[in-house]
Amino acid sequence: MNDVSAHLLKTAVHGRYLLRPSGGTAPVPLLAGFHGYGETAEDEMTRLVSIAGSSGWSLCSIEALHRFRNAKGASGASWMTSHQRDLRIVENAAYVDAVLDEAMRHCGSSGPLVLHGFSQGAAMASRAAVLGRHAVCAVMLLGGDIPPELDGLGRMGLVHFARGSRDPLYTETAFKRDVAKLADAGVPCCAVTFTGSHGANEEYVLRAGEFLRQFSDQRFSPCSTACRDLPNCIPPRGGPRPAPHAPGRQNAT
Repeated sequence: MNDVSAHLLKTAVHGRYLLRPSGGTAPVPLLAGFHGYGETAEDEMTRLVSIAGSSGWSLCSIEALHRFRNAKGASGASWMTSHQRDLRIVENAAYVDAVLDEAMRHCGSSGPLVLHGFSQGAAMASRAAVLGRHAVCAVMLLGGDIPPELDGLGRMGLVHFARGSRDPLYTETAFKRDVAKLADAGVPCCAVTFTGSHGANEEYVLRAGEFLRQFSDQRFSPCSTACRDLPNCIPPRGGPRPAPHAPGRQNAT
């Protein structure tokens, strides 16, 4: 085996996403979602549709590039593997940028852009906000953590961070750690613990809808990060908030 060498080859693959235009009047806001491990775009679209008030938003559910069949034989996808992790991070960020380009063009979206991620998709939503070239107004995270290597968290805008009180996968300790990480980075965060397990339920979709409504009602200007009037707001700790999102993808490490 001494004469065997490994090589990487850049190639084109097809990604898949679901789109539901708002049909509302301009400026049309866009809510883009990232599913959990082993799920599909349909699963995340179901979550997005269920959020109270999302009918006034264009919805985009992005499916991960790494498809597989689980132990039950069902088809699903994953956003990340431990193999060649740094390369996958860059590829995923470029993929999401391309999807958002098309989604905005098809829907005519010119209003606020908000990202939503569940479980493993929470990490992808965080990376897309920080590493991508589309400026986001807010990120909504459900039952999943912020990648430990991720810097420049100020590009996430305002964060709605939710966890079910009985979630066995995303622990309370991890939740408190991530919320504190946002506060330390100067990122305003609405931290929500709802009665439930690992996933969305009726209480969650109502609380998430309250958060989205702040943008629709324009109680503060689009992409503002002043959350003092929102429930469960944890303001940034000391000092000014980090600089706003600058165009251009940032390095993953």
